[in-house]
Amino acid sequence: MPQMPDKKLWITDTILRDAHQSQAATRMKLEDMLPACEILDNMGYWSIECWGGATFDACMRFLNEDPWERLRILRKAMPKTKLQMLLRAQNLLGYRHYADDVVDSFCRKSVENGIDVVRIFDALNDVRNMEMPMKCVKKYGGTVEAALSYTTSPVHNEEYFVNQAITLEQMGADVICIKDMANLLLPEQAYSLVSKLKENVSLPIHLHTHNTTGTGSMIYYAAALAGVDIIDCALSPMSGGTSQPCTESLVAAFKGTPRDTGLDLKALATAADHFKGVAQKMQDEGTLNPKVLRTDPNTLLYQVPGGMLSNLLSQLKQAGAEDKYEEVLAEVPVVRKDFGYPPLVTPTSQIVGSQAVLNVLMGRYKSFTKESKMLLHGDYGKLPGEVNEEIRKMAIGDEAPITCRPADLLSNEMDTLRDSVKDIAKSEEDVLLCALFPQVAPEFLKKRDKVEEVKQITVDWVD
Repeated sequence: MPQMPDKKLWITDTILRDAHQSQAATRMKLEDMLPACEILDNMGYWSIECWGGATFDACMRFLNEDPWERLRILRKAMPKTKLQMLLRAQNLLGYRHYADDVVDSFCRKSVENGIDVVRIFDALNDVRNMEMPMKCVKKYGGTVEAALSYTTSPVHNEEYFVNQAITLEQMGADVICIKDMANLLLPEQAYSLVSKLKENVSLPIHLHTHNTTGTGSMIYYAAALAGVDIIDCALSPMSGGTSQPCTESLVAAFKGTPRDTGLDLKALATAADHFKGVAQKMQDEGTLNPKVLRTDPNTLLYQVPGGMLSNLLSQLKQAGAEDKYEEVLAEVPVVRKDFGYPPLVTPTSQIVGSQAVLNVLMGRYKSFTKESKMLLHGDYGKLPGEVNEEIRKMAIGDEAPITCRPADLLSNEMDTLRDSVKDIAKSEEDVLLCALFPQVAPEFLKKRDKVEEVKQITVDWVD
């Protein structure tokens, strides 16, 4: 066995974001987070991931919460700890590419409202899509954690990811993240990849995985032997399955070794006790589906990440076709190959997953989603592998796919956006909500403002 490096292993806890995104479709409410914030803030984590990803959409669409206000409140509740978010490169937190001035404004407001670390990934590993958000985060004083969207395919190998990391370091990254969203990275490959990255880049290496296939803790142990600097874990009530490996278990495993995390198991247990109740409540409400808690080694075949699994289940439930779950999973790699082997991470996971659902319910490629057509047209960037041209022609006809950085085709948007929502947007943050979710945000803002008016009237009357 290789000798373990003699340095502290740092932990990022995902309990406030990816853990419940992966297990409960991002339905944890701010009121469920706040009682634990003081103890989380005193834990000694490298960071707490609490924002980004699907939180914007879920906050407005399902929880009637302002995501910006959530961030400000969490920042106030956890002043000692770095707060981390997940950003989909030029897609920001939406599902299309945005103009550079929107990216600039969003990055500025994220840092101003309390984010310290921005993990930036591109679903296709197209570094052209990462360049602008990386520049903007650094310009406004945030830490850029540039991610490698890990996957396996005929075009994705160790050399591919090492070269990607070297490029991202040259582009100004502060940290390199291996983002293993579907738990495909096996222990031997984890040891080798981390070792090669440590040899070729001078930045800290942060490893993110899930436990969908049951190998998460083994991956982290192998990576720790290779010298990984930071790992993502989730407190036990929402760990395992499609979420991250368990924080307490990893802390115990490394205790007394050269990679001791320094975290207090008793303090972790206290925080976990609170989230046990939260997890039970979400399970009782039906937002936490027990299916996502299971270990599924078939994920190594299907390559479906945790958040995508819960979304697929939700889509099939709405269609009254939950019995088609296994059939849809088997269709995912078929679509992925035809689409040029995109890594399955938001938004490509949703695009490929939705197309797989359509294929199963309506017949293979009898219909294409708008997003599938955009992906095959190049609107999300360069697909890493060879596309099935017959399928592409079925989707977009004789139209030639684009080859430039997609955002180069977009004109500045912020002035037009500000003008279009001036009657309902009270701040730049509100404008950005409308920019990212034009169907959801306007109605949310109207409801939010009505509630605020009622509160103010009540206060005035009491006074």
